[in-house]
Amino acid sequence: MLKTLFSSSIRADVLALLLNSPEDKFYIREISKLLKKNPSGIKRELDKLQEMGLVRSERVANLKYFQADRQSPLFSELKDLIAKSLGLPGALKRLLKANSIKAAFICGPYAAGEETLTVDLVVVGSFTSPLLTGLQEIEKNFNKKINCTLINEEDFKIRKKKDSNLKRLLAEKRITLLGRV
Repeated sequence: MLKTLFSSSIRADVLALLLNSPEDKFYIREISKLLKKNPSGIKRELDKLQEMGLVRSERVANLKYFQADRQSPLFSELKDLIAKSLGLPGALKRLLKANSIKAAFICGPYAAGEETLTVDLVVVGSFTSPLLTGLQEIEKNFNKKINCTLINEEDFKIRKKKDSNLKRLLAEKRITLLGRV
């Protein structure tokens, strides 16, 4: 089963996306766009994951939506395994990409390599309900409190030049998750 499960990098990416957003349903082209992979490869891997009982599908009109099967006996173990293999920055990056965030970075003590229970995250974009839900899941999975500062794109461009606090944050050690800051 393990050899079958992890024999494809596309399958691992699809599984990571679905397990990190278990409440969300995705259609093939949406997954393809998020993962930047060929839709036919995505479909093939979704079909195999469905055969294994890890993914379920639902047809709505002419679209087939896929979602992680929370009833699968392997669901929680695989979700934990994916989270551990990606690490906190990887899990945040996947979540942010899936929610169309343009730029984001981790700053503060965590970015400096200190052991801390709090992670400071700066997000450039718009806040959505799935993003909030995903951040709460990541907090629970990694046992960390995430302090998220959201700045819309226009404000970020202006504040980057004038705001001394933001300039200080950008000058300090940080972990860039998405985009250029």
